[in-house]
Amino acid sequence: MKCNRTCLVSIFIPAYNESENIPAIFDKIQKIIEKDSDNCYELIIVDDGSTDDSKSKISEGMEKYSFIKPYFHKKNLGLTEAMRTGFPQCKGEFVLFIPGDLESDPEEDIPLLLNKLKEGYDLVTGWRQGRNDGKMLASKIYNTVSRKLFHVNVHDMNWIKGFRKCVIEDLELRSDWHRFIVMMAVNKGYKITEVKTNWHHRKYGKSKFGLMRFPVSMIDVLVVKFNMVFGNKPMQFFSLLGAVTIFIGILGLIYLAAYYFATNTQIRPLFTLFTTMIIAGVQLFVTGFIAELVVTLRADLENLKNKIEKQKNDGQ
Repeated sequence: MKCNRTCLVSIFIPAYNESENIPAIFDKIQKIIEKDSDNCYELIIVDDGSTDDSKSKISEGMEKYSFIKPYFHKKNLGLTEAMRTGFPQCKGEFVLFIPGDLESDPEEDIPLLLNKLKEGYDLVTGWRQGRNDGKMLASKIYNTVSRKLFHVNVHDMNWIKGFRKCVIEDLELRSDWHRFIVMMAVNKGYKITEVKTNWHHRKYGKSKFGLMRFPVSMIDVLVVKFNMVFGNKPMQFFSLLGAVTIFIGILGLIYLAAYYFATNTQIRPLFTLFTTMIIAGVQLFVTGFIAELVVTLRADLENLKNKIEKQKNDGQ
């Protein structure tokens, strides 16, 4: 798609069994393009292994519109994998993430996100207004815990988002970590804000996100927090835990020795416990050293990757 305008905007949409919504999404994005004389748009749509007619609807759209760039998964892999597929294909200076269910109206929300990004922010989240999908309580608990734990000052962390391209290039996405994009961006020092957006009832299809994901998400929150705090300095965690364990074990053995000399009585179970704690403490120290080596290796690989990319860019 050729474009003579100065700014390229990438719209990323993951879709799973959204065949009835896809034509309307294409039409709405076309209307945005017709109204916006300043920006050029591309649509990166990832069909995440749909079993309905989504693929054929995308093909029909490609015959009608030139801005569509589709990618297809052979089976359903989840939102994080869809992002891992789609984000590297986004060439725009700004990247806008919109779901494929039309609970977010692209005509309303894309201009809101884009205009806010152009004010100088690195990441903009949407804050759903009028939401009524039966998952408000779980979402409120999750967002409240996340705000307190990660010191993130936005209300709705798992809704539509707008990024500068540098942010998505700096994200570590694995497992179901699409839920923690905002937290990771804040941890890396990016400037974030939010805009209020309208929430719309689904007209077609059904939600792919059940309440059973809530407890899993809360566990992941703790994993991500641990990774952010100790991911680059694991020795601090393991050495502290190991030192405390060894210290308790040594104190326990001293107590048992004093008790033996005073009463000529052994307490075998406690002796076994405290000895095991000392051994476990030493193992924690060893684990910390190994983890430090892994972190160092990862940093070296990252530096090598950056050098290779820089040489490629210089060569171009």
